[in-house]
Amino acid sequence: MLNISANLGEVGQRRQIWLGVAGVLFIGLIWYFFPHPLTPLVVCALPIAFLVTAKIPFLMGMLFILFSFFRLHEALPFLMPFKFPFLLALGTLYALVVNIALKRLQLFWDPLYLPFVLLFIHVTIGIGFSTNPAESFAFWKNTYIKIAVMVFALSWVIRTEKQLVWAARLIALGAFVVALIALRNKATGIELVEGTRVTIGRSIGSMLGDPNDLSLVLLFGAAFAFSLALGRFLSTSDRWLGFVVYITIVLAIIATQSRGGLLGIAAVTGVVLSRRIQSKALLIGLGTVALLGLFVVAGVSDRQSGGAHEEGIDESAMGRIYAWKAAFNMAIHNPVTGVGVKNFFNNYFQYSEHWDGKNHAVHSTWFGVMAETGVLGFILFIWMMVALILALRRAGAELDHQKKARPELKCITMALIAGFVGFCVSGTFLTQGYIWPIYIILALSVSLKRVVFQNDA
Repeated sequence: MLNISANLGEVGQRRQIWLGVAGVLFIGLIWYFFPHPLTPLVVCALPIAFLVTAKIPFLMGMLFILFSFFRLHEALPFLMPFKFPFLLALGTLYALVVNIALKRLQLFWDPLYLPFVLLFIHVTIGIGFSTNPAESFAFWKNTYIKIAVMVFALSWVIRTEKQLVWAARLIALGAFVVALIALRNKATGIELVEGTRVTIGRSIGSMLGDPNDLSLVLLFGAAFAFSLALGRFLSTSDRWLGFVVYITIVLAIIATQSRGGLLGIAAVTGVVLSRRIQSKALLIGLGTVALLGLFVVAGVSDRQSGGAHEEGIDESAMGRIYAWKAAFNMAIHNPVTGVGVKNFFNNYFQYSEHWDGKNHAVHSTWFGVMAETGVLGFILFIWMMVALILALRRAGAELDHQKKARPELKCITMALIAGFVGFCVSGTFLTQGYIWPIYIILALSVSLKRVVFQNDA
């Protein structure tokens, strides 16, 4: 027996030695191809990173959303070398696959997925019929496929009320960071366009370098922040967090001087206040006064584009009308597939009734979807929107009937409804049909439905 034990001990020692040698050779090989002083430390930390990542699929998914939608690595340029969106995408997918394999996560199908999946398939097929397939495919590969994956990933990894609340907090904080940087840029006079309109990262080609796009990014966080601020029976810390973030976001949107953003913030505020103010006449009156005040404070009339100094219908408004007519013409001539996603700008000259020497953006979610995916794509998009708001209303009604409904769930439901309304209002003037906001709302709504109706069961 002693001899057998000794032999087993020797075998174990030999295995450990060979494992140690193999590990050193592996690190040396990696170091050879990536000669950086931190390479050995990174390689040694990988096993720990894999274990930790597998334990936090929710956090990985939310961080990916924060970096991909709020463009935090572009707002804070020192983060760009770390390639956080790519690393977080890999981490999210890895955590999702591991947890599905270990049966920690349960895959399920929700009726809200159907219009989205059909829309995604339609957009994908439309690439082949696009007027510029390369442009459409680049957008599909770089953005839309990630959105499609994350709709399912987020709705599967967010399983509890606590995670929904943390999702709201993280979205509000992501917008807060962007708002602070926008206000800093405004105060220091950097990254401004037209002399007064604030942007972020314009010099490096960031999406936030357009004041309209910056305002819609901020607007998405405003819905969650204001819902937290006015949420009944929430913790004091949550309410103060929401209030501070909301005020900061409003100031930042004012600094962008975006009409769509200002209308959106008015819509978000009105929806949330409608739960606290019973008189609709009073609500409408206050909203009208507040909206006019926002436009005055924002100095929209002093903008170089679309300011009050222009005669008749201002240049900005007339430009939108011309763009919408062009979009309608694109849909009529290409009713099934449209001109292809991300192809409105390139087709403006061919379909516009007014040419001023340059192409223009569509500046409308609805007309943009119609132009780029045709009448059929527009119908699928509207189906998705109607199904989404009906699902949110059913979830809200269910919470009102539940005797033990938690205030946190009511707060999240109101945030999603406010975000949806803000999207619809601002989407009339901003192009956001195939970017993150509505799809994040879709994913969170699926999770909310599951939590609400499970609680009832």
